[in-house]
Amino acid sequence: MKNEFTLAFNEVLEEKQLPKEVILKALESAMVSAYRRAVNASNAQHVEAKIDIETGKVTIFAEKEIVEEVEDPRTEVSLEEARKIDPNAQLGGMIVVETTPRDFGRVAAQTARQVIQQRIRDAERQAQLNYYQKQLGEIVSGVVQAVSAQGLTIGLEMKAEGTMPRKEMIPGERFRIHDRVRALVAEVKDNNRGPQIILSRTHRNFLRRLLENEVPEIYHGVVEIRSIAREPGERAKVAVSATQSGIDPVGACVGIRGVRIQAIVRELHDEKIDVIEWNPDPAVFIAKAISPARVSGVYLNEQQSSGKTATVVVPEDQLSLAIGRDGQNARLAAKLTGWRIDIKSLPEAAADALYKLQKDESLAELAAQEAETMRKVEDMLARKAEGRPLQPEEYDLMARFVDRVERRMTRRPEAEKVSEDLFSQAKAQVPADSFNINILDSGLPEHVAYILQEAGYSTVGEMAVQMKIAPDEILRLNGIGPRAMQEIHKLMEKLDAQMEAEKAAQATVEEAPQPLPETIEPAEEIVTIAESAPQPLAEVEPFIEAIEPELEVEAARAETETESRFEETTEEEEPSFEQIFDLKLTPVDEALFEDEEESEGISTRKEKKKGKKKKKHTQIEYDPDRDTIIIRKKHRRGDGGWDWDE
Repeated sequence: MKNEFTLAFNEVLEEKQLPKEVILKALESAMVSAYRRAVNASNAQHVEAKIDIETGKVTIFAEKEIVEEVEDPRTEVSLEEARKIDPNAQLGGMIVVETTPRDFGRVAAQTARQVIQQRIRDAERQAQLNYYQKQLGEIVSGVVQAVSAQGLTIGLEMKAEGTMPRKEMIPGERFRIHDRVRALVAEVKDNNRGPQIILSRTHRNFLRRLLENEVPEIYHGVVEIRSIAREPGERAKVAVSATQSGIDPVGACVGIRGVRIQAIVRELHDEKIDVIEWNPDPAVFIAKAISPARVSGVYLNEQQSSGKTATVVVPEDQLSLAIGRDGQNARLAAKLTGWRIDIKSLPEAAADALYKLQKDESLAELAAQEAETMRKVEDMLARKAEGRPLQPEEYDLMARFVDRVERRMTRRPEAEKVSEDLFSQAKAQVPADSFNINILDSGLPEHVAYILQEAGYSTVGEMAVQMKIAPDEILRLNGIGPRAMQEIHKLMEKLDAQMEAEKAAQATVEEAPQPLPETIEPAEEIVTIAESAPQPLAEVEPFIEAIEPELEVEAARAETETESRFEETTEEEEPSFEQIFDLKLTPVDEALFEDEEESEGISTRKEKKKGKKKKKHTQIEYDPDRDTIIIRKKHRRGDGGWDWDE
């Protein structure tokens, strides 16, 4: 049967959710402190405490000096007592002996209680800090413990407490004590009073985690969340795309009859959520982001001076729907796509197009071509101003006119282009992978990231290039101050360090010895002789005598062939069909060669080495036009006849 100490020890383990070693170490440390207080021992003296978990017995060991007569029992021990522990003990030496005071358990319980509590509390706080640092960016569940004007105090796992400020709560939500709340771990700080855990229900990643929990396709990576724009409690837009063909990303997120998305809407206090399919074409993506409004045309302007701006033209009856209440729909679409969006109705866009054609000299050529259409559009706008209706065909004509003018305007003139050399130099100083990192995932404060995104900097690389070219352009943005610039400069320092590391790695690779390419020795040309001027045939005789043994071998191989003849590959360029007929062949004196009796069926090298000769079936001619000696070889055909092969 277990004693009271063991039961109490196990109860502490269960209550504090701490490792056994941590609790045991805290108890031993407390016993040492209790001993020092009980006997008034010096802090310089080495003292140890051992606790038997089974019996609960506490044993104290202290280091003492060996003397003949003990004057201070706290620091000295007699030689006789020392030799009971160590037979080799000598006077003047030091030895660790047991010095547990009488009735030490009751004294220790009274004096060591605060020390034990403090040590356990410290270990508990450290365990909480480690646990919730791993939970950063994840959803946790807790119970409301207190409600105040500053926010909520929420009890979490491991007896930790989280704080949800008012700005992190969805507007319109009301919580009571003992209500269960789900929130995102937005920030974890360590202070003297323990870990400070900041919870949020307004962060855009809270919606991302809810989607991952409700939609299995997102959790398994079949559907990917590209970007999220959210105004808590009001409306949110989510852009999704499928990583596999045949998957409908919007349908997977909405679910059958909207079951999946409705569960998220209820969790977010009836926040409206628009799920949009992401598209790599910015114009198509922006048109979908403006939904539910119908769009007539999207025209992109990527000028560096004004940032990335998209002009969206919508029918007149869709203008208020495209802008939304207080501009909410347009604002969310701009955050979602990373483009500045200028929404115009079709008549307004047509009036702007007429003004541009009339005032802009660079469009004079287009104005001359569209003179007739301009008169028709002016007439339609005049009737529209008078309140008279227009036909659908006239609206179509107006839309086509606006489309032609806007497409011409989006072509940047050369004078407005940023110097390509300056832009390329700045881009070369920025890591390539930074152009794939969304500006909202850069680690900058959220409000700074949204300001940069609305200014047209959708990726970290684009912002870094602008900082390299003209950092004052970013400082001029409304909402960017000295503190925001400090955060941006910290991010730039990280990018510069990454770039230096990439250059060092590349330099190491370039300095490594590279294998030399294999050189192919040109084959000796036997057929073609010289590149110099034509030579008389008498000077070629030594060459003929030199290659005569090889010619004999080739002739012997030719005699044994019974199949169709094959073509020999040479490095010479084959003559054309007309050149073949224009060749002038010079006969060669056959006296240069020894005629022997023809020996059919004897073709091995061994017999030729023995001296058995056969008739050579070779003819050599010199072509002065080509400056080449031509060797003709006689081959046996399958029917027993002979052919000459050049």
